Amino acid sequence: MVMAISACHQALLLMALAAAALMSTASGTLQYDFYRPTCPKAEEAVRNATMKVIAGNPTMGAAIVRLFFHDCFARGCDASILLDQSNSNPQPEKLAIPLRGYDAVNTIKAAVEAVCPGVVSCADVLAFAARDSTMVSGGFAFAMPGGRRDGLASDLSDIFGSIPGPSMQVQQLIGSFAAKGLSADDLVALSGAHSFGQTHCSFVTPRLYPAADPTLNGTLAAALVQACPRGGPGSTAVNNNAVTDPNVLSNQYYKNLATGEVMFTSDQTLTSSAATAKMVQDNAANPVAWMARFAGAMVKMGGIEVLTGTQGEIRNFCGATNSGS
Repeated sequence: MVMAISACHQALLLMALAAAALMSTASGTLQYDFYRPTCPKAEEAVRNATMKVIAGNPTMGAAIVRLFFHDCFARGCDASILLDQSNSNPQPEKLAIPLRGYDAVNTIKAAVEAVCPGVVSCADVLAFAARDSTMVSGGFAFAMPGGRRDGLASDLSDIFGSIPGPSMQVQQLIGSFAAKGLSADDLVALSGAHSFGQTHCSFVTPRLYPAADPTLNGTLAAALVQACPRGGPGSTAVNNNAVTDPNVLSNQYYKNLATGEVMFTSDQTLTSSAATAKMVQDNAANPVAWMARFAGAMVKMGGIEVLTGTQGEIRNFCGATNSGS
């Protein structure tokens, strides 16, 4: 169940989201309602398919948002994260980190292809689905521009060189986001996505062994030791949010930071800098303001190093280039 907000707050949110989206478009080559002339029902098809996917499996909302983040940070928002292993891409990005949601995106893409074959890129399908996952799992909506094209290459080395790591400290995180044209405000706002979804024990155990990180809440640490025993399988999944519904996107993340109930060093470190700590406190106290910041940062992130015009291609299937090689 998503957060309920008053009609007044809803109106304020809509105005803030509109302003944030207009100010945050990172690429002038992307356009709102991009598919209106060529496939007017494209975004509706994405929204309906996304809603159906999440209704069938509520964990998919977070999985889709995470795929979008990984896609944009590695090679830009070009759907390279979705490419399967092939002769031309023997070590694609998806081999680097065990992510979920690939089948969901393929299902959503198929729904769009049924309406307008060969028109809507996988990069845009993923961007729209991430936006709609926010609506379904978080209870707030915003516009996302389109016009991205699909890349032809995918290499797992781009993941290791581009994705912020769970053990990073705040200044490293700020630098990682700045390299993609994103601000510290964007970093803190987007980190709110850790209010829902899952991670794996392999990313958590560095805070547990050989001794528990003193900034980690003791009760949570004890529970994680049970879920992620020393020497146990790193692939075991644990919820990012151990306090409230782990399938709801909300500002609960910032409240969890105050009590040390977050999974990663890269989460807790946001409270170690006066500037980011102030942002954390403000997002914890002002859910509507956080929603607007999150929406603006998602739009801004969606413009990172995009392919447009005649660059790349429009894939028929998200897991393979049209050449099939």
